[in-house]
Amino acid sequence: MKKLFYISGFLTLFMLMSFMYVDFFSSMTKVDYIDGSKTLKFTTKMNTSHISDAIKINPNTAGFEAEVKKYVNNNFDVYVNGSPKTMTFTGSQVSGETVWVYFETSGVSDISTLKIKNTILLSAFPKQINLVNIAYKGSQKTMNFQRGKEVNEVSF
Repeated sequence: MKKLFYISGFLTLFMLMSFMYVDFFSSMTKVDYIDGSKTLKFTTKMNTSHISDAIKINPNTAGFEAEVKKYVNNNFDVYVNGSPKTMTFTGSQVSGETVWVYFETSGVSDISTLKIKNTILLSAFPKQINLVNIAYKGSQKTMNFQRGKEVNEVSF
């Protein structure tokens, strides 16, 4: 009877621990090549409270978008065929628990290699994972970034 009591106590504790809150730290970026304008368009999705904590500004304040722009510019670099590209911030949108950030780089006529450095939220959250999905002329590639693997490159 005593053994059954210990086993049921252990199972109860195990079940309670499995429902503990665990925060998941990730961002997702979608990259689309627009052939007509020779542009790479980037759409990044982040958790509102995570980016707010990282840049230390409330998402409901007027300066939030400017700080997000500065943060993304400092933490996301793109190299096409070995040449660095300038990122142009085109906007952002806060939608509840999600922040959407839009940026682009133009003058991209052909891509043989695409190298990205993505350190978004990596310094703020050690377990942060950043995914980048790339669509280029019918080809799909995926990159992942985390601490210790901040740079990734794909070939087309």
